[in-house]
This record gives sequence, C-alpha cells and structure tokens, in this order.
Amino acid sequence: MVDCTGGLALVLSGGAARAAYQAGVLRGIARIAPALAPEVLTGVSAGAINTAFLAASDQRFPATADALVDTWSRMSVERVFHVHGGALAWSVARWSTRLLAGKAGGTLRTRGMVDNTPLREFLHEALHADGERIPGISASLARGPLRSIAVTASSYTSGQSITWVQGHCPAGWERPHRRSLATELRVEHVLASAALPLFFPAVSVDREWYGDGGIRLTHPLSPAVHLGADRILAISVRSRPSLDPLRAPIDGGDGYPSPAQIVGQLHQAIFLDQFDADADQLRRTNRMVERMPADERGDLRKIDILVLRPSVDLGELAEQHEPKLPWMFRYLTRGLGTAESRGNDALSLVMFQRDYLEHLIELGEKDALARREDIERFLAP
Repeated sequence: MVDCTGGLALVLSGGAARAAYQAGVLRGIARIAPALAPEVLTGVSAGAINTAFLAASDQRFPATADALVDTWSRMSVERVFHVHGGALAWSVARWSTRLLAGKAGGTLRTRGMVDNTPLREFLHEALHADGERIPGISASLARGPLRSIAVTASSYTSGQSITWVQGHCPAGWERPHRRSLATELRVEHVLASAALPLFFPAVSVDREWYGDGGIRLTHPLSPAVHLGADRILAISVRSRPSLDPLRAPIDGGDGYPSPAQIVGQLHQAIFLDQFDADADQLRRTNRMVERMPADERGDLRKIDILVLRPSVDLGELAEQHEPKLPWMFRYLTRGLGTAESRGNDALSLVMFQRDYLEHLIELGEKDALARREDIERFLAP
C-alpha cells in the first residue's frame, strides 16, 4: 500500500507559451539534482502539458528534461493553431459578425478565436498517446516513486475549478468553487487545462465544457497539499512583481492602456497573482504552525516551499521577438495595441515563436543554475 504522506511535489504554473521557461528550469535542475524523482506532480494550463509530459516519461529525470526541452524547441505557432491568412481572416469575420448581429449572432458557431487542432495533434505525438489515453502515466505510477499526478481545469458548465487526479492517493476533497475527481488522465484533460479563454475553443470532457485551469483556481498549490506533499518545488513564469519595469508609452503616446495591455493585466491577475499569493499564504501558515505546540496542530503541518521564477520580465522578451511572427498574426496582434507600449504580457502568452521559446529555455536553465545553492539546500535529505 502506498504511503500518501510526505514527499516532494513539483508544481507548474500556467502561462501558455511562457511554459517553455519551465522546460529550461527543469533542465537546469537536472544538472544540479539528476536523481530528482517527485512523488507528486501537479500542473495547470500550459504547466499541465509539462506535468503530463514528465509523468508519461519512462526515462530518468535528466533525459526527461532534455526531451521536454526538445519538445518545446520543436514547437511553433503553426503547431499550435492555424495561422494562414484565410483561417485567421475567417475567424475575425465570424467573431465580428456575431458581435454586430445582436441576438441573431447566437446562431453562429464561434468556438475560439483560432483553430487549435494542430496543438491537439502535437500533444498526441509528444505524450505518446494511444487514442486519447496516455499509457505512460499509468506505467510511471506503477513503477514509482511517482504516486499522484493532478491537472486542473475550469468548468464553464458548473463554474467550478476541477482538479483531475490519477494515482494511488485518494482524490475527493471539495472546497468552495473547487473540487477534485479521480480519473485516468487523457489528452482531452490536458488540452482543457490549457485552453486559453476565448482564444482557444473550450474542450468537452464527460459532457461538461472546460477552459484554462487558472481561471478559477484561487489556490494553485492546494492539489499538492491535498495529495500529502511536505515539500513543494514550484516553478512560476512571472518575474518578481517588485522588479517589473515601469512600462512607458512608445512614441510619446499618452499612455492610455491598449486592449493588449488590459488583457495582459487580466492574465497576470487571474493566472499568476494567485500563484504568488498562495505561496505567501503557505509561508505564513508555516510560521504559525512552528509556533504551535505539536499536540494542538491537528491536521496542520509545515510544508516547505521553494519558488523558482524568471529573473527578467518575459513580456519584455516577447516584444523583442514579435517582428518574426507570421505576418497575418502580427497584423492582428498589433491591431490590439501590442506595439503601443513596452512589454507585452498578452503577446507573450501566444508567442509560440521558435526563437522566443528557445530564449525562454535558455533563460530558465540559466536561472536554475544561478540558484544552485538554494535548490541543493531545499532538496537535501
């Protein structure tokens, strides 16, 4: 019988294209701790893609990290959604017609601004899927030491945050607006977790419609806590908020926020701020538990946490690579105002541009190696 208490959890946040940074961090960690073998893996949004990849691998950690880097290095805009002029123009026309047609527009099928069929095909290949099943996950759980993997999505049908759990440890927790379900993870679960609102189509799973897992996930560390981990190694894709540069308008503009800036701020608030807030709450709980007598702690326990994050703003990096985007896609994003200010958080989400992804991977590995002492100390027995 598997012991579901204690152990290390690897928690991967969301961030769409930014998740390439996590691949670089993991390769850096593999150079520092090649024997790393987490008992729990959890991920949300694009972090769910990396989580499923790690869980499905039958190789040791360094080889798995290298394979994940190779997967992201082969990623491109064309392998995520259709970008040829006809597809994008038709999508824009369809959405515009629906908005202008009023009630009659409800008869138009507008399932996402882009067609992400290429991403589904890419995931089947990367996860070595058998139909919708991911056999590698079951094999890893049987082999150990992995005991649980959790992927979170947001139900548009019920309005709840749903965490799907596969593994040996019980899944059945329920809190306001969030609950868990035991299941065998399939490609559709991963695709649902990574479905950016409006941009990607919602995904149907067991007769409910789901979108990006970060929408309603107010406590992104909670799956790892519920699954018994007493150490959490978390990889965020946001630099420290206090270090984010002041983004002045370009060409003497008045600084009024463009739609792209507003979408970027919404992304930060919904997907990334909660990650930092939850980590801070866990640290406060740890301090409280340390001050309590052991016989008064009840179910409370200390859970060590280490958060690794970018040393620079990934939105700023996206701006440097924007000129190399496919021309039609670049034309549309500039229409949303991506060229009106410095730093593009919204653009960084969909910048599945190979040179940008490679830049993120390189930065992630560099940042991990720069924190070698922290990582070695945290992972020490």
